[in-house]
Amino acid sequence: MNDFTILLTNGAFASSVALTLDILSTAAVIAQRQGTAVPRWEICGVDTDCVTLGHGMQIAVQPLATRFDDRSCWIIPGIGVADALTLEHRLKQADIALLIPALLSHVQSGGDVAASCSGVFVLQAANLLAGHCVTTSWWLAPLLRQWAPECQVDADRMVIIDPPLITAGAALGHSDLMLHLLRSRFSPALADAVARALLIDGRQLQSPFMVPAMMAQGNELIAQLTAHIEDSLPATISVSALASSFGLSERTLSRHVHKATGYSPLRLIQRVQANKARELLANSKYSIDTIAEHVGYKDSTSLRRLMKKMLNATPRQLR
Repeated sequence: MNDFTILLTNGAFASSVALTLDILSTAAVIAQRQGTAVPRWEICGVDTDCVTLGHGMQIAVQPLATRFDDRSCWIIPGIGVADALTLEHRLKQADIALLIPALLSHVQSGGDVAASCSGVFVLQAANLLAGHCVTTSWWLAPLLRQWAPECQVDADRMVIIDPPLITAGAALGHSDLMLHLLRSRFSPALADAVARALLIDGRQLQSPFMVPAMMAQGNELIAQLTAHIEDSLPATISVSALASSFGLSERTLSRHVHKATGYSPLRLIQRVQANKARELLANSKYSIDTIAEHVGYKDSTSLRRLMKKMLNATPRQLR
């Protein structure tokens, strides 16, 4: 019996697929050398024996068949989309439509499903997210909140376990998902050995990589808010002033911002400040104190606190 079933759809993110196979293959080699249980897996597609991944790469697959007592964890890598319109169209295509009833049957039979990046939207299309806490690629999180208001979307975290679902963030965060699966289904020692062999750094948060403007995802108000906050620097705009600038009450502003991003207006302001500070750290020779002044803080101590809170990093780590 297999431990993992890797479900591939046409156009799947090739690097996520490769990461899955390389991590499992490395785990198998290490486990054999250690004399411990060896992970087993199969690669499946829906009603096909060959799947074309992103950029035209092809991979042989086994047709996904109905199996009784399948205790393998089903893994769905990102499905390779760049925007909401493409994603909406992609979820209606035949291979995903055929996959959905199989997913439902697997979960109803007690099976686990793991997905990363845009692959989490396949779970949404199957109505599996209601009542769960999940993550996805941070720039897709606003769209997932809109499409699945009945679930909690935490885009700050890299991996979230809420049985029977395990979800992960952006496409290369799939490595973190795979290490978690090895850790939980085999042993922490095996997962750590694989991470060392492949030089994979453990990451618990996506927040250091977020760009506020990209979180707008077609939401004109959020795009305008983030631009206005950045244009106001080095002055720090208050929530009340921000609301007034757009002719909104603070409560209405808060409702719009939270619905689109999951943040409060204050956290959005801080996110813009932290992102600007990160840019200056990477692209200038300014001192930390000078950068603090550029983003609206009086001293480097306050900036360090902000960056630790928002990016889980110190200025020195980002320079």
